Amino acid sequence: MVSISVRVRAEPEQVWAALTDWESQGTWIAATTVRTVEGDGRGVGARIEAFTGFGRLGFLDTMVVTEWLPPRRCAVRHTGAVVRGTGGFELVPAADPADGTTLTWYEDLDIPGGRPAAHAFALLRPAVEYGVLRSLHRFAALVEHRAGSTAGD
Repeated sequence: MVSISVRVRAEPEQVWAALTDWESQGTWIAATTVRTVEGDGRGVGARIEAFTGFGRLGFLDTMVVTEWLPPRRCAVRHTGAVVRGTGGFELVPAADPADGTTLTWYEDLDIPGGRPAAHAFALLRPAVEYGVLRSLHRFAALVEHRAGSTAGD
């Protein structure tokens, strides 16, 4: 399981709105394009897909939303050929609203390919975690910029 947390200096509602704007995730997740394929992406049963890669080289991650508790928790089940398992995010407001929200992104994936693939993933795990952490920091900066630019309005 991979679980990574970052602080976002914005209210949970602002963080939630940005996270669940599925199509905009490509602005902060490298080499990824996300779109809803069934429903509007906002509720249990909605289907989402993300293509990660360059050109035709990459993989399609299909997901179905299994839990939808705005603005606190969203969970998905990965249903693709390559990416299977569960994932999601949780938002916890800080005790002092000025400290923002803690965002925790988690993935519990079933690695296809048996033991050799599991060992390969163990070697790649630090790079995967680094990539997720970088994406979450990019996300936090975007949300904080938006929150700061609307705070004085």
